[in-house]
Amino acid sequence: MCGIVGAISQRPVQEILLEGLRRLEYRGYDSAGLAVLNAAGEIQRLREVGKVQALADKLHEYPVSGSRGIAHTRWATHGKPSETNAHPHMSGGDIAIVHNGIIENFEEIRSELKGQGYEFVSETDTEVVVHLIHRELQSRSSLKEAVSAAISILDGAYALAVLCQAFPDEIVVARAGSPLVIGVGIGENFIASDPLALLPVTDRFIYLEEGDLACIKRDKVSIHDAEGNPVERERVQFEHGHDSADKGEFRHFMMKEIFEQPKVLAATLSGRISHTQVLEAAFGTGAKGLFDNVGSVQIVACGTSYHAGLVARYWIEELAGIPCQVEVASEYRYRKHVVKPDMLFVTISQSGETADTLAALRQAKAEGFKAALSICNVPGSSLVRESDLVLMTQAGPEIGVASTKAFTTQLIALLVFSIALAKRHGMDQKTEKEVVEALHQLPDLVEKILAYNDSIKELSAHFAEKHHSLFLGRGAMYPIAMEGALKLKEISYIHAEAYPAGELKHGPLALVDKDMPVITVAPNNELLEKLKSNLQEVRARGGELFVFTDEQVTLEEAEGIYLVRLPSVHNLIAPIAYTVPLQLLSYHVAVLKGTDVDQPRNLAKSVTVE
Repeated sequence: MCGIVGAISQRPVQEILLEGLRRLEYRGYDSAGLAVLNAAGEIQRLREVGKVQALADKLHEYPVSGSRGIAHTRWATHGKPSETNAHPHMSGGDIAIVHNGIIENFEEIRSELKGQGYEFVSETDTEVVVHLIHRELQSRSSLKEAVSAAISILDGAYALAVLCQAFPDEIVVARAGSPLVIGVGIGENFIASDPLALLPVTDRFIYLEEGDLACIKRDKVSIHDAEGNPVERERVQFEHGHDSADKGEFRHFMMKEIFEQPKVLAATLSGRISHTQVLEAAFGTGAKGLFDNVGSVQIVACGTSYHAGLVARYWIEELAGIPCQVEVASEYRYRKHVVKPDMLFVTISQSGETADTLAALRQAKAEGFKAALSICNVPGSSLVRESDLVLMTQAGPEIGVASTKAFTTQLIALLVFSIALAKRHGMDQKTEKEVVEALHQLPDLVEKILAYNDSIKELSAHFAEKHHSLFLGRGAMYPIAMEGALKLKEISYIHAEAYPAGELKHGPLALVDKDMPVITVAPNNELLEKLKSNLQEVRARGGELFVFTDEQVTLEEAEGIYLVRLPSVHNLIAPIAYTVPLQLLSYHVAVLKGTDVDQPRNLAKSVTVE
């Protein structure tokens, strides 16, 4: 959600901090700030409302310089976007902190600190933390001890970085429920909420575990676990290319990421399938034996990942013949469940740090699920570390807030998972071979669909003056309609809803008129004839139809009916293929509307708070 960057070096770090913030701006962007310890041993702070460029302009006007510093981009949770509420927050003029997450007991702590003479100038929960550290430091001999004492009082989620004048040679960091990594350099070290921020200065990282507290010095990193024991954490090399945060020839990251899909789909399949079968070893040691004894599946996810889970339910129940439930993580967390002894718990998350999904996983482990499988894009994330089995997608960093390549790689991973389960529940080799061969063809198929970009761009002109839209699909295409509606509303701000096409006459048909475009995904499957009848219901009410369909389907264009004929595709692969033109449509409509495509208002990329 928000972004943290920090550095401790011999060289000036303010430009490193700024560049790190630019690379994290997709995560949170209503204000930004930095604090550096200058040569005189004083903390200098700059904050500004708006995008990181506003902070860069302020730094140019009011230069600050130092070899130790912390910085932050904020997505408001407590208090409106303002300079006063922006991070870093300070106490006594000599301690500065940046914070991701939410402190749930901040009001109680604030009341106590006010009684002890501390003055509060912001509306944030973060300010209580910096005053708490300041208070604890009065009776402690080190900054690490003060931070440790302070966080023991906190309830909630946090990633913290603390800079203190009295301890100029270190930055102390802590994490609980919110991600934080250490970037390892030569004679310098760094911190960030996402390794992407630090790629210009290092590609070696230490991922802090839940409850870790670390002291970062220029030539040393020391880490203590939640119990206070010194620990060593693995150093890992970043796997993705350094060009991941560059737009290249594209106007927006979202468009770049849409066009990267053939490559990342192929990468996600690599090593997971042979010419004719799914390789179950890709799921980890013991996956075969575990899948033998799975009798049902519970999928939990949020947003776009939830839609991927809904598609997977169709695949799992059709191919493996076992029950599958799918639930939004924020709802799952707050109700009682019936857990069967043979039920596999599956989480899906691009970042692996989605707060509700991570909390649901921890709850599921306590409730006695058979095992937990994670579908994720970030190798060192909390979700990956805390799951029994993992299938990594290979989408690479996704900068655009509206998920594109992360979604389609999740779908591929879930289809591979569905086949692996089905193999243990009676799927014959002929069927497996047929689906695997279709998977091999998918990257080329998506490449062909991307060639429809210009015609979809022309189609987008029909949406220029629209304020509402309806998406329809049947079967496994219904969740794809939901995903299409989500994309359109996220980046164009057009109100969009999705329904199973068979539900039209049960209410949504009342909304259909010439001002309500209806977008339909209609592959050539067993539900096509039913869907055609639903489309006639729309035309009879004067609604404009935009139909994405198979090139072999006998539908004709007419007044108010616009067709995009796509290459023929295997039924099981259709949900993945038909996602791509909906992404292109949403993109071009958003560009036409003049919105901020990569950073839509009120949204953030990685939702690490409730």
